[in-house]
Amino acid sequence: MNYLEIEIILGEKMEDLYCYERELIQEGKKVIAGVDEVGRGPLVGNVVAACVILPLNYQLEGLTDSKKLSSKKRDKFYDILMKDALAIGIGEVSPKIIDEVNIYQATKLAMKEAIEKANEKIKLEHILIDAMPLELEIPTTSIIKGDSKSLSIAAASVIAKVTRDRELCELDKIYPMYDFANNKGYGTKKHLEAISKYGICKYHRLSYAPVLKYKDKINEIDQVHI
Repeated sequence: MNYLEIEIILGEKMEDLYCYERELIQEGKKVIAGVDEVGRGPLVGNVVAACVILPLNYQLEGLTDSKKLSSKKRDKFYDILMKDALAIGIGEVSPKIIDEVNIYQATKLAMKEAIEKANEKIKLEHILIDAMPLELEIPTTSIIKGDSKSLSIAAASVIAKVTRDRELCELDKIYPMYDFANNKGYGTKKHLEAISKYGICKYHRLSYAPVLKYKDKINEIDQVHI
């Protein structure tokens, strides 16, 4: 059964997650990176970006946008990618910097840090980026919804997502009242109710409206360390 026959049976066009990489390989590029970020929407924690370079013609069945994967599958793919990738760079920007420069600029900073770290390990020839345009000396292609169109970007989305989720699980151990392990910092009802009751912690983003209104109400856990 060929590719077209499978498409007909499924009743929809199958997405070729290696088409961008394949075109670059045909142009002679051998070191192609995928970049994605996670954590623009949450009220707390770092924004995290990952830059991943996969081996040429790499395949990993089932890998796609991390948001479409279960936590169990993301963890599985994370372990595989950490072993298989030629290089991985991770960039993080703190809530303090996010508040100073805004989340859009902070996301760019995180992506650039991830790219720099990866480029130190292996010289990048082209970078595929999920949506965000970046001004770099290395050639780039920004792809809307790139995490579901490019295998390299999908890989970066998994690495970034798992990295940040694990950080929020660690924060949950310090501040269990906010339910970070489950909401990953997003403004769920339980999270907002906890902010109202206990105040904010030092990892909350003051530039976000639901947090700003409680800027003078500090969680007792942090007050102990002031």
